[in-house]
Amino acid sequence: MQPFHACRVLLSLAGQEVRAVEPMKPMEPMKPMEPMEPMKPMKGAEPWWPKDLGEPATSGAQNGMRYAFFPDKRRLLVDRDGQVSTYDSGDHRIGGVAQADGAAKTLTFTGQDGEVDLGSLKKLD
Repeated sequence: MQPFHACRVLLSLAGQEVRAVEPMKPMEPMKPMEPMEPMKPMKGAEPWWPKDLGEPATSGAQNGMRYAFFPDKRRLLVDRDGQVSTYDSGDHRIGGVAQADGAAKTLTFTGQDGEVDLGSLKKLD
């Protein structure tokens, strides 16, 4: 369907309808663009672990759980659904997650000597 243009309907002396299209109105001049504010650098995500632990040697997330390992403090933090638990990692040097069971929300980590079951670590809180 074509757009309806404004028009005038005139009747001729012979009784026939004659349509006259109104002339286009001139366009308004474009307004100058407003200056843009300078872009701010993107901010990284805030750490979810206590600041006194520093930066983790390794961290990650899998199946709705997060972990961070702090070898100098011998701490492993695990966040399950917003509940952060702290574990004493002992002599383990955790390098990552070997396996995660999403249904049971369990994690198995890898260390210098192989798999480290979270249940084998002492929970501190």
